[in-house]
Amino acid sequence: MAPPRTLKLLLSACLLCLATACGVDIRQSTAAFGTDSGGSAGAPAKPATAPAAGELQFGAEHRFTSGITVSVSAPVSFQPSAAAYPRSPRAASFAVEVRNDGSDTYRLSGLAITAAIGGQQAKQVVDATQGLGGVTDASKDLLPGRSAQFTIAFAVPAQAARLELWLRPSAGEPAVVSYGGTA
Repeated sequence: MAPPRTLKLLLSACLLCLATACGVDIRQSTAAFGTDSGGSAGAPAKPATAPAAGELQFGAEHRFTSGITVSVSAPVSFQPSAAAYPRSPRAASFAVEVRNDGSDTYRLSGLAITAAIGGQQAKQVVDATQGLGGVTDASKDLLPGRSAQFTIAFAVPAQAARLELWLRPSAGEPAVVSYGGTA
């Protein structure tokens, strides 16, 4: 029998292939628009003059067919502490709210949040010193009518750059909502 580590790696590879095969191109269902950071570190980015038709602004809510409603704040630029991983000269944090407006219980562990800068995947910053640990209470169940809030951060270049942020409520949900702007 194969050692447990081999089984875990095999299972992980199978799940990755399945997710890739069943996934939706996140760029097909985007709702992104530009913003201008123009402010100092620690300040939210200023919104662009007007979003394109059908696009969401940071702060706007999006309700998925499952009844899960999400909203993402404008990015807040900050300098990660020396204890942060990965090391980055700058990061952008986002306040995320997930509300269960559906009739079924929702498990937060199903939520997937990814980001990209200039087409390259951005790395999530974990900085316990600043209270950034990703999705808190990921194993928590959200009963209908309840909500959860957390802050998530991604490494960004030292200079302002366009960042796209995608949220998918679960692997079984084909829809993805996209937020975008300068971070």
